[in-house]
Amino acid sequence: MDGTAFEFFSIASGFLGGLFVDPFIAFVDRPDKLIQIVSQGLSAGIMYSLVALGFVVIFKASGVFNFAQGIMVVFAGLTVVSLIEIGVPAIFAILLAIVVMGAMAVAIERVVLRPLVNQPGIILFMATIGLAFFLEGFGQTIFGADPKPVPIDALGIPDDKFRVLGDFFRKPVRIYQLDLTALIAGGLMVAAIILFLNRTKIGRALRAVADDNQAALSVGIPLPFIWVVVWTLSGLVAIFAGVMWGAQSQAGFSLAVIALKALPVLILGGFTSVPGAILGGIIIGVTEKLAEFYWRGVLGDGVEQWIGYVIALIILLFRPQGLFGEKIIERV
Repeated sequence: MDGTAFEFFSIASGFLGGLFVDPFIAFVDRPDKLIQIVSQGLSAGIMYSLVALGFVVIFKASGVFNFAQGIMVVFAGLTVVSLIEIGVPAIFAILLAIVVMGAMAVAIERVVLRPLVNQPGIILFMATIGLAFFLEGFGQTIFGADPKPVPIDALGIPDDKFRVLGDFFRKPVRIYQLDLTALIAGGLMVAAIILFLNRTKIGRALRAVADDNQAALSVGIPLPFIWVVVWTLSGLVAIFAGVMWGAQSQAGFSLAVIALKALPVLILGGFTSVPGAILGGIIIGVTEKLAEFYWRGVLGDGVEQWIGYVIALIILLFRPQGLFGEKIIERV
């Protein structure tokens, strides 16, 4: 074996060892760590799912990919934080934020969506990009550009200290209380959204609009009202996501990038699937945390930032509609 072949073999064996052997050794040495990492991934995945749900409900009802969803999360979170800062009790701050997001939904339907009915999808998409820039500038005018700490004590959110769940494999399993809270509360909110969509009259009307706008109009379902409902629902999701994401760092306009983190979730689960958004978020969240812990040495420190997009690219190659998306068949 010449020197070049030996060097290639050494590099390849080291790479494969870093991908498979080193993670196996780490798991054998600290099996309790796997449970902790998976719990953190589930918490992040539920948060991704909530952001993705905001995209899905709007896209299903109006065919609009809402590029402004990320800044809506920031706007909603900063609304709650700013109201608490001026002395408004937390529960009233959340209720007022719901009113604000509802008013925003009405304004978007009247000013943006209604004049653009029956326009090509790219026109509506560009309109949401303009809406994103407007909300960012308007938000910085109202709240300021500096990030704000989320008052977790006032909101009753546990801090980020470890909590011991129990002994597994003779080692204590510790996870952050904040991750556990996000996982439980996010799961309850996802369940509530699913029940709303499937068990209420408005939810059934929303699904009817998603299936066929013209048929829904023909049976008397008012499209403007449905659009206001779905944008308000997206705003409610944004409030929860903005507060919980802000609690993990700070509520600021840099959080708008979480909309980009939701894109792999949408591609994986499908742009029109609520279950796909949930399962896709969990898969992406857990994969990111596992890759960051087990593969950081061989793939680099930033693996958590890009591994989700690699998964999305693979899905696009083999199943462009996503795992649960509807396959479009065009007859010619």
